[in-house]
Amino acid sequence: MPIRKSAPTQSKRPTLADIAARVGVSSITVSRAISSPQLVSEELRSRIDIAIAELGYIPNRAARALARAHSDSVAVLIPSLSNTVFTDVLAGVHDVLHANGYRTLIGNTRYSPEEEENIFRAYLEHSPDGVLLASCDQTPMVQQLLQHTRIPVVHMMDLSDPQSCCVGLNQFDAGYAMARHLLQRGYRRIGALGAQLDPRVLQRLDGYRTALQEAGLAFPKGEILEAIPSSIGLGVGMLGRIVEQAPECDALFCCNDDLALGVLFEAQRRQIRVPEQLAVAGFNDLAASAWSSPSLTTIATPRYDIGHAAATMLLQKMRGETPPESHIDLGFSLMAREST
Repeated sequence: MPIRKSAPTQSKRPTLADIAARVGVSSITVSRAISSPQLVSEELRSRIDIAIAELGYIPNRAARALARAHSDSVAVLIPSLSNTVFTDVLAGVHDVLHANGYRTLIGNTRYSPEEEENIFRAYLEHSPDGVLLASCDQTPMVQQLLQHTRIPVVHMMDLSDPQSCCVGLNQFDAGYAMARHLLQRGYRRIGALGAQLDPRVLQRLDGYRTALQEAGLAFPKGEILEAIPSSIGLGVGMLGRIVEQAPECDALFCCNDDLALGVLFEAQRRQIRVPEQLAVAGFNDLAASAWSSPSLTTIATPRYDIGHAAATMLLQKMRGETPPESHIDLGFSLMAREST
């Protein structure tokens, strides 16, 4: 009796050869239909698509990348997936890269340089065509890898590295502008609340301190800084500490809107009138900030535009083009509202 070949089991990953046998064409034709569908007839492309769906074929991107010398993927490393700031950045990145046929490998570094190094090493094994980084505190190993890799890299949110391609805003200037705004409104004992204390937050604080020092009104006892994740609840607790250690404080610059909203809620609970007794300012202009009561004065950052412009710059570099600008400062807007 002739020996019958056993049917493929579900554990076997379907191959191009399996698709080709189902359709009755060569593996090369199937590969061409997948990578360059415009080169085969619509009827054949439809038959191949049906076979792919029936067999559950998944392209081997690693093999494709090796054969074509690129992977059609971009690694995007951001500090947080829960922070609206970075989800807005990702939206801008996606709209550019997806429209140009790239998929994104998104890594959440959790504000940890060590976690960023681990993720970056892992993603390099996938041979991404480019890298977008939203951190500014790399380990020496990541800095070395960035220096020696031939993969195009663009930094987002920060402009402090003159040697790198980057898109963002000047954090120092933004902190300085907010402090100047509070001074111009007549406040003289201006404190500051900060959380996370990553390099960008510290740059904002440096700008705030510089403005106060220039005015001869430095107020260090009005600062409360915590190297922990920011939250509305943390802002609530920080206002309680300010009331105890600096009751004369008449204005607070909060390094993000979460803290500022917490301060507003706690001020209402304590019957502290804003802005008559205490002015409150934030940073980033989250959606709730315009609708709080009172509405929150804050710094609006162009987060979507930063992601869009950074992805556009990276796309140019991946195509072998020289971007017209290597540093793009998209600026910020001071949104003066009721809380000041």
